[in-house]
Amino acid sequence: MKINEVNVNRFIAKSKVFGVDFVINPYVGCPNACMYCYASFLRNLKGYNEEWGTFLDVKRTNYKLKKLSVEGKHYLMSSSTDCYNLYEEKYEITRNILKQLINFDFTLTIETKNALILRDIDLLKQIKKLKVVISLNTLDDKFRKDIEKNSKIEDRLKTIKELTKNGIYTIVAISPIFPYLTDYKAIVKKTKDYAKEYEFEFLNLKSMTIKKKVLKYINEYHHDLYIKYAKIYLFNDNTYFDNLKEEIKLYCQEEKIKYRFK
Repeated sequence: MKINEVNVNRFIAKSKVFGVDFVINPYVGCPNACMYCYASFLRNLKGYNEEWGTFLDVKRTNYKLKKLSVEGKHYLMSSSTDCYNLYEEKYEITRNILKQLINFDFTLTIETKNALILRDIDLLKQIKKLKVVISLNTLDDKFRKDIEKNSKIEDRLKTIKELTKNGIYTIVAISPIFPYLTDYKAIVKKTKDYAKEYEFEFLNLKSMTIKKKVLKYINEYHHDLYIKYAKIYLFNDNTYFDNLKEEIKLYCQEEKIKYRFK
């Protein structure tokens, strides 16, 4: 992993995410190295030579958050990195940002895959309008290793449980749903005693680079599914996801589960 410490003017930016005012990305790059990561476009946009998941820029700044720019706003941490990636344990960029944020009245959503968030329970409990989103799209750790790095299924399940036990509103994002591979019902059954709600997101392969990578993987390791994936992602047949969306709606309503689609 190539680590760079870089000086920046600020770590916040105006959001392009619906319902969010600003995003906070303490790092550029992400050691999770998810095969399907949409944020990997930053590699080309910013001129990196390294493969996505093999570099990390640690943002250093003297910028201090101000009450006027924070209060009453909705912040998202993070939109293009994992703010609790394994290097956060050393650099504590996210923790130092949280120390500033606890002084204000605002809404914060944190998205992560990593159990390191439990380190900051003391700070998280001081943010009244907080939601934590833990992504989980399989209970099969072998499959998880194929498409992601660094965050075991067992650790995520523990994290969901511990956050909820500490009074933190925890959302399980079943994301992204890999066609015919993600068993969303199994994930719900495993987490429903702790998750306050669920967020569903389908695998999006708009990036040609990511599409090639995922389809190559499916062809090599799940060859029996390749024709089905080709139908969806090469011939733009949305029937599978249209049917799945209706199935998920019905299931969540029957189980009285709070849910939304991303």
